Amino acid sequence: MSGHSKWATTKHKKAIIDGRRAKSFAKLIKNIEVAARIGGPDIVGNPALELAVSKAKKTSVPSDNIDRAIKRGSGQLGEAVDYQTIMYEGYGPQGTAILIECLTDNKNRAASEVRLAVGRNGGNMGDPGSVAYMFTRKGIVTLPKSGLTEDDLLMAVLDAGAEEVKDEGETFEIHSEPQDLPAIRAALAEAGIEYDTDEAGFVPSMQVELDVDNARKFMKLYDALEDLDDVQNIYSNADMSAEVLAQLEED
Repeated sequence: MSGHSKWATTKHKKAIIDGRRAKSFAKLIKNIEVAARIGGPDIVGNPALELAVSKAKKTSVPSDNIDRAIKRGSGQLGEAVDYQTIMYEGYGPQGTAILIECLTDNKNRAASEVRLAVGRNGGNMGDPGSVAYMFTRKGIVTLPKSGLTEDDLLMAVLDAGAEEVKDEGETFEIHSEPQDLPAIRAALAEAGIEYDTDEAGFVPSMQVELDVDNARKFMKLYDALEDLDDVQNIYSNADMSAEVLAQLEED
């Protein structure tokens, strides 16, 4: 789950409840295969693979599945698939910007399915570069508050490269440069602080707060994209107030 705002946290909880774990596993496995194919099977010498494996373990992907994905991706099983990363850009309700990251072995299929999902759910596709400039690639660590304060977290991770700690309601987010994620994970472990997710993703420079009607439309579009097998991550500058989220949860 991506997007990195209060609604994204809510979506993550709903995804688990809705039984989407199998699809989540498949996407995490695909990331491991690609990282192993590009940088080799050695986790210590392959930062991208180390990050992909860490994320999979955090989501409880079985170790056997992880090991098999590393071997398959690095060609040890003789069945490596050539995946391509493609980023599509578009607009959602109320002018929200959307980045749709796909990892696919069939570019034509991915493009067709993304366009169909966006068009059928009130969105519009954008040209390359039309919304990407509104986002910056960052390392993002999400963790429950668990009685912590922003100052507590900053003390633990500032020397590891953390740039800021954001209050996202029930959770905190630590932002950094992507290459600083391993150091931040190590700093959290040393401080005895548990975290939920860590990933390199895109953070919007500004956010658009949605009203209830547009929030419902946005979630319908988000769900349609998330259900596509080739879609790995969805980033948006959409934001929703606590009041709007409460109304959505009542639906």
